[in-house]
Amino acid sequence: MKRAIPVVVLSIAGLVPVWRYEPSVGGTTSTTAEPAVTPSSSASPSGSGSSSASGKVVKGTTVNTDKGPVQVQVTFEGDRITAVSMLQQPNHPQTTAAVPKLIAETLKAQSADIDAVSGATVTSEGYKQSLQAAIDAKGA
Repeated sequence: MKRAIPVVVLSIAGLVPVWRYEPSVGGTTSTTAEPAVTPSSSASPSGSGSSSASGKVVKGTTVNTDKGPVQVQVTFEGDRITAVSMLQQPNHPQTTAAVPKLIAETLKAQSADIDAVSGATVTSEGYKQSLQAAIDAKGA
């Protein structure tokens, strides 16, 4: 009987993380509430661009990853990247934590040549592909 109480308590303590675990669902996405600044009259499959008072806004392509689709929107002033926002991203805690780091690295590097975020490698690769597509579309 003396062993039964600790065994029951430890068993319950071991099951609590299992009950609290929330698996990621591969196909779900969340989108930002930030719409494009101005609609573009010539949308192309590789992305669309528009001009606004704050610069040229270009959407990257949607990259389908194992975790879900990733798409960025980049604001340029001249050749300089001034802002990046996520239009589509996987609904996953690691992705949510990685996005600010990816954006900060992009603004610092001023290119898609950035390091992946540990724990969100798949999303990081999709982010870099969509970012590069937006940079390429801006030059076109």
